[in-house]
Amino acid sequence: MSVAADPRVEYRCTVREMPAEERPRERLVRYGAGTLQTSELLAIILRVGTPGENVVELATRLLRMYGGLGGLLRAEITELCEVRGLGPAKATELKAALEVGRRLSTLAPEEQLRITGPEDIFNLLSIEMGYLAREQLRVLCLDTKNHVVHQEMMYQGTVNSSVVRVAEVFRPAIARTCPALVVAHNHPSGDPTPSPEDIRTTEQLRKAGELLDIELLDHLIIGQGRFVSLKRLGLGF
Repeated sequence: MSVAADPRVEYRCTVREMPAEERPRERLVRYGAGTLQTSELLAIILRVGTPGENVVELATRLLRMYGGLGGLLRAEITELCEVRGLGPAKATELKAALEVGRRLSTLAPEEQLRITGPEDIFNLLSIEMGYLAREQLRVLCLDTKNHVVHQEMMYQGTVNSSVVRVAEVFRPAIARTCPALVVAHNHPSGDPTPSPEDIRTTEQLRKAGELLDIELLDHLIIGQGRFVSLKRLGLGF
């Protein structure tokens, strides 16, 4: 005699059962770490979930329990070891990764990358952005000596003046009281030649920066192994 499946039991797919383009590891390789949500980055560190809970759901639960990465960083290792789905091995790996991030955020200025020209920006971003299948726009926030203090991916997809919201682009710099920023986006074709839309976007951002007293230091277009600096060409500046 067969037993009917309980309709109340909800099936949850594992990460392996997700389409390849939705898995955190594959997305990181294809689009870069900056495109992933915090829960997805944690999922890569944790590797596997628990029965009835895939690893992305586990990571999301941890972030909710501790109120984000700051709470996880402050949590005692003994406490994390007792959380369902962690245990000593995962808890120590998680704490180690969080500590690396904390130490990076406290690097002395002389250890941080200093932007002296567009070549420095290209060297920083070319490996991640030069071969992306889709356009991305990233923002680099700089301190008074042009050290990079923060990097953030703002848009993925079409990057033009009708899509880019000025307030969003300047938000990370305003939050960190940074006096300057750099924007960079890629051309999936590999050809970094700026389009009329790229120039209009640059002009829009430059004018907004003047009003906010935050200098738009440059706008780089990154292709495959090459780049164009709109500031150097005087396009939009």
